[in-house]
Amino acid sequence: MESAIGKHLVCPRTLSRRVADDYQPPFPMYVARAAEDLNQVVMGYFGVQYQGTDKRATALDALRRIVADFGAADGPANHDLTQHTDNQGYDNLIAVGYWRDPAAYERWLTSPAVAAWWASDERLTDGIGYFREIVAPRAEQFETLYAFTDDFPGVGAIMDSVSGEVEEHGYWGSMRDRFPISQLDWMRPDGELRIVYGDPSKAGRVVVHAHDNIALIRSGQDWRATENDERRLYLDEIEPTLRAGMDFLRDNGADAGCYSNRYVQSIDLDGNLLDESYNIGHWRSLDRLERWAESHPTHLRIFVTFFRVVAGLSKLRLYHEVSVFDAKHQVYEYVNCHPRTGMMRDAVAINAAR
Repeated sequence: MESAIGKHLVCPRTLSRRVADDYQPPFPMYVARAAEDLNQVVMGYFGVQYQGTDKRATALDALRRIVADFGAADGPANHDLTQHTDNQGYDNLIAVGYWRDPAAYERWLTSPAVAAWWASDERLTDGIGYFREIVAPRAEQFETLYAFTDDFPGVGAIMDSVSGEVEEHGYWGSMRDRFPISQLDWMRPDGELRIVYGDPSKAGRVVVHAHDNIALIRSGQDWRATENDERRLYLDEIEPTLRAGMDFLRDNGADAGCYSNRYVQSIDLDGNLLDESYNIGHWRSLDRLERWAESHPTHLRIFVTFFRVVAGLSKLRLYHEVSVFDAKHQVYEYVNCHPRTGMMRDAVAINAAR
């Protein structure tokens, strides 16, 4: 048994863990390990938004263009594709890329082809919306957790190795305890979301300025390899409970401190659905995420269902990654998206340029 926090990130604690030192978790879980040379990663969510089947081909072409740009020099080391329909009836395609070197990301972003495409006036006139939500946690600002030990999705795919069985899981507060920064810092939010450019009600280009310690959770389920009873168990018992919780946060998350919640399903480049899903949840703070997880009936049902069936799972792959960020390491930009997209819903307009 080992700590979820890598040895090179351990420091003298000023804040205690939520459990005693002799705690033993109820089942095995693992984390992705990064080498000491990894100081910061970049997680980029590049979205295409449309409404109506007549716009689908244009949206898919835009998604393919983003993925083609991923293949250029300094592109992400790992990426995946998703789709979901939001509660305003818009379809959203997202290409999610991960970089282990922020300098490489900046070179990619500012390369002529990538920069010119995003800045082009065609983004304003081609009849669909675009967004990019870019966050860059330092090594001490993110944690992972997996029920498996190979072929990691998401940020795990750009890590260097896997841990043995870890101590910090299976209890309320374990998510926080897996953050290296939790040894010293409460990760409290500071400030508000502010619109610093544009007007969401008028479409066009909108930029939202973030605050410190916004939390982002990606929590995933991969049932591609499941068969028979296990597949039925996931689709008939686990997934409906999960969907109810995700829909609640999508529609009612503001009061809980959830800025945006997207329950997405993986797709291929042609938009075909794959047997894999995850939620993308932005929260005002890790504390607000914890409070909802520990107390709200929708999440308690998810938690209880998982613990009831976990012993019968062998091929269902479950995981999550959670991060917090400094304000300066977040970018939220929207082009022709509806005003309740992403961080625009809860952002306050302060001296926004029109």
